[in-house]
Amino acid sequence: MRRYSYVGPADLLAAAPPGGAGRRVGSVGDLAAWLASRDADERAEPFTFVIDLDGTLRLAPRRSEHVACAGGAPVLSAGEMAFSRDGDRWTVSEVSNHSTGYCPDPASWPAVGAALDAAGLPHPGRFTGPVVFRHCPRCGERNLVKEHDYVCALCGADLRRTPDAT
Repeated sequence: MRRYSYVGPADLLAAAPPGGAGRRVGSVGDLAAWLASRDADERAEPFTFVIDLDGTLRLAPRRSEHVACAGGAPVLSAGEMAFSRDGDRWTVSEVSNHSTGYCPDPASWPAVGAALDAAGLPHPGRFTGPVVFRHCPRCGERNLVKEHDYVCALCGADLRRTPDAT
């Protein structure tokens, strides 16, 4: 599986705690215990997530940086994840690859699906909100591609339609 290195601001990388601030979730019980420690308002919105290089889901509050969740390490995927109750258990209701710090491609879904399956967490089987990122070859800006418009938002240069190799 492809590894994604952090591509965001250097100061956020420097501030990332060694070992990561994200809570490792390897089971339904881990998730239930962690969600029980969050207040209702926080549980009502998506959480920051990464899939670490061991293939384990890590969660942090939404306003956390992905790089802090991962401890500055490369990841297999990153984005936002929401949970909802299905009877007496939690399920993944929404999941995206929206992380401007790692810019994972939608093709990173298998790492997410495998981590959720390993933890026994029901999920939608795909990114419910896939995001396409591209790096501008002219100005170096990271771009979030909207409506299949592969043009740099900063300088207007054409962006590659295939994912960046890094």
